[in-house]
Amino acid sequence: MQNLSELPNNATSHKSFSVIIKVCVVIPFFCVFLCCIAVMLYIFASHRQFLDTSRYILFTYMLINDTLQLLTSVLLFLFVMGQVKFPIVCCVPLLFISTATFQNTPLILATMSLERYVAIFYPLQRPAAWRSERIWIIILCLWLISCIFTITDYSIGKHYLTVDVLSTPVLCKNVIVSSTPIQTIFKAVGNVLFFAAVAVIMLFTYIRILLETQKLRQDKASVSKAMHTVVLHGFQLLLCMLAFTHPITETLIVLHANWQPEDIAFFNFFCFMLIPRFLSPLIYGFRDQSLRGYIGKTFL
Repeated sequence: MQNLSELPNNATSHKSFSVIIKVCVVIPFFCVFLCCIAVMLYIFASHRQFLDTSRYILFTYMLINDTLQLLTSVLLFLFVMGQVKFPIVCCVPLLFISTATFQNTPLILATMSLERYVAIFYPLQRPAAWRSERIWIIILCLWLISCIFTITDYSIGKHYLTVDVLSTPVLCKNVIVSSTPIQTIFKAVGNVLFFAAVAVIMLFTYIRILLETQKLRQDKASVSKAMHTVVLHGFQLLLCMLAFTHPITETLIVLHANWQPEDIAFFNFFCFMLIPRFLSPLIYGFRDQSLRGYIGKTFL
């Protein structure tokens, strides 16, 4: 009888220890990310020449978008780990921001690739929308597309008519607002279209720059740099697409390891959500020579 009574206590202790380990892994990682992003944003705010260039404005927008995405994702992670419950009306904004910013990332990458294309092919007569003082119009359109997609996803789901959204506490997970089969199909089709369109745009810009390299009268170094930038955006897109590999990893882990479901979910969250979002802006930021020089001076 004593052994039987000790089993639940051991299981609870092991679960609590697992939660502490997960939190201690995520929090320092996220703090380092915030520190690096804060340095980059400080550099952009302190040096006017960055905010007068469309490329850096789009990069700043990507930094802010990824910061919002990671901030909401980490908050939701901590709430789930701590079993914190609150009304649906407070949960939905966090889920909305997390989903909209996630959808926004591939659109930003496609826009940044198109900006390099415009800079190479129209260096003197750049279209008005791609100038630094008008680029906010394109940024606003990207936000609208992401928000419309998310609102549509939430609108076609089931509505909690028997639950008081203002007072009934729930565990804030995505299944609260997105659990019906039609929503699953809508998200799958939407994500495929999003990423396929972005991949086509990147491939188009890369091929066009590659084919026109010999015809352009510009510096070969700048053209080569633009090609490498487009390739980098393609790599960033692949990092974003890692978020959709969780069914494969879950199957492999279940077949080859005896992991708990919450451990599998944490592995997917950390490896395929946090790390790609952390690496994507840092790779792009530290690759840029001008920005890298300012980053070194700021840290020193």
